[in-house]
Amino acid sequence: MPNYVRAYLPGGSFFFTAVTHQRKRVFSDDATVDILRNLVQEVRQRLPFSVDAWVVLPNHIHAVWTLPVGDADFSKRWGLIKATFTKRATTAGLVEAGVPIWQSRFWEHRIRDERDFAAHIDYVYINPVKHGLVSSVADWPWSSFHRDVARGLYPGNWGSHIEVDESRPYGEPIDS
Repeated sequence: MPNYVRAYLPGGSFFFTAVTHQRKRVFSDDATVDILRNLVQEVRQRLPFSVDAWVVLPNHIHAVWTLPVGDADFSKRWGLIKATFTKRATTAGLVEAGVPIWQSRFWEHRIRDERDFAAHIDYVYINPVKHGLVSSVADWPWSSFHRDVARGLYPGNWGSHIEVDESRPYGEPIDS
């Protein structure tokens, strides 16, 4: 069995990918995304972290989080999110009881510097376009991109009608 080593860093920023079991399209409607969104807010109240970027796609989630100083336990947060989502979505009749919803693990990458941070946020936001779900980042409803446009961090037309280059190492800094 593989020995998974997590990149824990108290107060660090991290990029995450959480995938549904067998890539089932769990997040295909407002009801499931609303459960997830409300649940993340509840977990943030109990175990604070900032959501620097977030996108929910039908079969996976990408996020960039920053943890509080002295706290490195992103695994506990993801565990609560995944387990509680499963319970609530099952109770609401949105998913079938007893059928796995999530892959057992998630993937994380410790953000190294500001450039790495920016590259991963861009990756989060461009992901619906990359997967062919929309032709413009602004057209995807389940993304913190809209929040960042309102804050003036991105122009509203960022990522509009672009060709996604699959050879580009998304999420990895590109040397200028």
